[in-house]
Amino acid sequence: MEATDLTMEEELEAQRIADIVVARARVEAIQIGRLLATRKNSELFGETEFTIRDAVHRVGASALETALEERKKRGTKEPSSSARAVKKRRGSRATTRRP
Repeated sequence: MEATDLTMEEELEAQRIADIVVARARVEAIQIGRLLATRKNSELFGETEFTIRDAVHRVGASALETALEERKKRGTKEPSSSARAVKKRRGSRATTRRP
C-alpha cells in the first residue's frame, strides 16, 4: 500500500479503525493458526488454501465495515448536495405522433 500524508484527524481515525480491525483479525488469525497446525505439508493447498483465503477476505470486509461504522458515529461533515428541481412533466398530448 502507498504511504499517505494524513491530517491529524485522519491519522486518529486511521488508528481507531486499525485497532478495531486488528482485534477482529486476531480471531481469524488464531483460526488460521489452528488450521495450519493440523495440516500436513501435502494438505496446505487446495481446500486449506481456500479456507485461509476466505478468512483473509473476512478481515478485509471487516475493515470496510469498521470504516463505515466509524464514519456513521461521527456523522458526515460534508454538506449534502441538493438535487435540481424537476421541471413539470409534459402531458401525453404534448407529444406529437409520427407519421
